Amino acid sequence: MLNLLHHLRQLPRDSRDTLFLLGVIAWVVLPQVSHLPLWCSLLSGAVMLWRGWLAVTLRPLPARWWLWLLLVLTVGATLFTHKTLLGRDAGLTLIVVLLALKTLELRARRDAFVVFFLSFFMMLSNFFFSQSLLTAGAMLIALLGLLTALVNAHMPVGKPPLLQAARIAGSMTLLGAPIMVLLFLLFPRLAPLWGVPSDAMSGRSGLSATMQVGTIASLALDDSIAMRIRFEGAPPRQSDLYFRGPVLSSFDGRSWQPLRSGLPARMRPLPNLQVQGAPINYQVTLEPNQRPWLLLLDATPNAPLLTGFEARMTPELQWLVERPITDLLRYTARSYPDFSHGPLRPVAGLQDYLELPFGFNPRTLQLAAELRRDPRYAADDGTQLIAAVLERLRSGGYVYTLDPGAYGRDSADEFWFDRKEGFCEHIASSFVILLRALKLPARVVTGYQGGEQNPVDGFWTVRQSDAHAWAEVWLNGRGWVRVDPTAAVAPGRVGSLQRLQAPRGVITEALLGNVNPALALNLRAVWDAVNNRWNQSVLNYTQRKQLNLLKNLGFESPSWEDLIYLLIGIVVLASLGGAAWTLWDRLRQDPWLRLLAQAAKRLQKAGVQLAPNSPPRRMAEQLSAQLGPEHPAARRIGDWLLRLEALRYAPPAARRSRLATLQHEFKRLHWPT
Repeated sequence: MLNLLHHLRQLPRDSRDTLFLLGVIAWVVLPQVSHLPLWCSLLSGAVMLWRGWLAVTLRPLPARWWLWLLLVLTVGATLFTHKTLLGRDAGLTLIVVLLALKTLELRARRDAFVVFFLSFFMMLSNFFFSQSLLTAGAMLIALLGLLTALVNAHMPVGKPPLLQAARIAGSMTLLGAPIMVLLFLLFPRLAPLWGVPSDAMSGRSGLSATMQVGTIASLALDDSIAMRIRFEGAPPRQSDLYFRGPVLSSFDGRSWQPLRSGLPARMRPLPNLQVQGAPINYQVTLEPNQRPWLLLLDATPNAPLLTGFEARMTPELQWLVERPITDLLRYTARSYPDFSHGPLRPVAGLQDYLELPFGFNPRTLQLAAELRRDPRYAADDGTQLIAAVLERLRSGGYVYTLDPGAYGRDSADEFWFDRKEGFCEHIASSFVILLRALKLPARVVTGYQGGEQNPVDGFWTVRQSDAHAWAEVWLNGRGWVRVDPTAAVAPGRVGSLQRLQAPRGVITEALLGNVNPALALNLRAVWDAVNNRWNQSVLNYTQRKQLNLLKNLGFESPSWEDLIYLLIGIVVLASLGGAAWTLWDRLRQDPWLRLLAQAAKRLQKAGVQLAPNSPPRRMAEQLSAQLGPEHPAARRIGDWLLRLEALRYAPPAARRSRLATLQHEFKRLHWPT
């Protein structure tokens, strides 16, 4: 390691600057690796390693035909991968590779500026995928790195310490921070300006619009946050925390999908929602899910309060908005745990919830036929049959597990008779199939069940691992009734939210194997609370909060036009203040020293190496040594520097007029470049 550091210190400045810039670019691109095609990450990494090797070994840059060849291959691969060159993902793929290729032609200052600006754009593009506190912190480090590289590129030749450039970059960041805060507080938040671009081809996480046996079990391995809840007053019981998502009613033998009815929409059963009892008032902060779904507690009769969207309820009680949710979204709602819905008597349309595909699950159909022939259920309206099926789940040796293995074609048969183990979607799907075979209308409901309260800030956190599937059964005189068969197999899953823990991998075990579980939970709670504060204060700083800020400042009926006027007024005042400070700074500085500093700056820009605080005579000697004593510029500027030095010791009465003459001549001299 010491030899490596010693070798790096011996490199020319260009090589050291290039290595530092490559390191900053890698830091900027690294968070996006999981969103880029594998070939793009490998190619970009290989190109930057190649560029670093050229810098260390002081070899020349490759010929341009190499760049053209790689560019053509990159465009072709991007087109093959994304089927387009437009859109967010295709554009980012191209820019990442172009940025890496551009480092192979860093021949002039303009090439460096292209790399800098592409890197700044890449830095911002990280927020397309995440606006979390962790991403913001990583990009702040990236900003300091890029500014340091930019300052370093403007410093004179020689070997200026990198710490000096970093200190200047940090000062620039601190000076710009008040402006950034003002813009954040006052710049009008108009929707087209503040939206994060989405991509129809981008991947989605969380619940799906369809359900195959095994899809929700994969979500149980995802510990990311789906939403945060703040209840007004006492929170409801864990067993009442059913957040409703897609309702799946059509089954083709392999997957459950939303209802595909042959009836016209006007003939389908109405929701007929009736609520009673005490409501639950709460506020939801929903993470982006790329879906038009609002996750709400069962049941919510009125639209939640939110801005920027119009919400509507489907006949299955699911709340939707008109477009996918791509940003953090906050809304308030009122729900009633005590509710009923659906038709109370048999109507057209209920037969859709009895359909089963032909040729699937023959043993489950036979089991249903045997139950129907049982004299105990001859006069049953369905209640006793449901109780019998639940009792079979409770006492039949069924196991709630995260890893039941792969299910085949007849998934219900395998669950009821062979494996007898599964996750919530295995249980709910098999339960609904059996009930339909018993001629009871039934359907699968997906969403989230449960949550945990963060002891640090009091918010309830619902994670992707809380994704759940349950059933609804239609009963004559009662309508649709929720039945959670998973509770019969594992009562703790619904009653006290006992999550199944996924087995740890080798790396996770090595990192966390010796960490106290209680300490890990506490650290996670603190981190979640900090992230939640970031979400509530920064990401949810809406136009309404801006207008509230104006009200606090004395505006009676504020509007976004008032925001613009206030912002312009502050910018004008800040500009006047900056100009006044600059003028004051100039006046308080000795004009002779200021003129000497300007001359030193011109000479350093021309490549003359000057020690700090060099006197005019020394500057003249250095310039003469570089250009030669007979060079016209060296003679004229040298003479000007000597007269500047003599002025320092002139009588005060003659100093002002002679200084003005030297200032005038300074502007007319032909300084070397």
